[in-house]
Amino acid sequence: MTAYELAQVNIARLRAPLDTPLLKDFVDSLDPVNADADAADGFVWRLQSDEGDATAIPVFDDPWLIVNMSVWRDPDALTAFMYQGRHREMLSRRREWFERVEEAMTALWWVPAGHRPAVAEAEDRLLHLRAHGPTPYAFTLRTSFPPGETKDSADRSATSRA
Repeated sequence: MTAYELAQVNIARLRAPLDTPLLKDFVDSLDPVNADADAADGFVWRLQSDEGDATAIPVFDDPWLIVNMSVWRDPDALTAFMYQGRHREMLSRRREWFERVEEAMTALWWVPAGHRPAVAEAEDRLLHLRAHGPTPYAFTLRTSFPPGETKDSADRSATSRA
């Protein structure tokens, strides 16, 4: 068993309310895609409401944003899930359902094994990534860091690049 697991958050700005025809295919796909995630190799945990999804969980106090947050064994497990099956199909249609946004909407970070991040933690990681770019504190799949580095080292990394 490893000492760290990979947390990920992604948020999206809706084009319309979830109960509208524009979002019907997205909403109808949530349960099957969540079931696929739950069964995926390397999946550890996902943020969900009592109803089994996270669409009603607020993020950044913005009713047009929805959040997806999960924990995975490692980046390879997350990537394998993201780019196959139903999730890949949903990714290919994301522009139908979500606004195009210029700022970072996805962040990754390492958590101690067994830790389940809260939305406030995810918001902090996204804001850090937006302000400093990828660091050990918050990074992307394209620019990742090994597990075990602290926020202090992330701050030093961000400062040294400034």
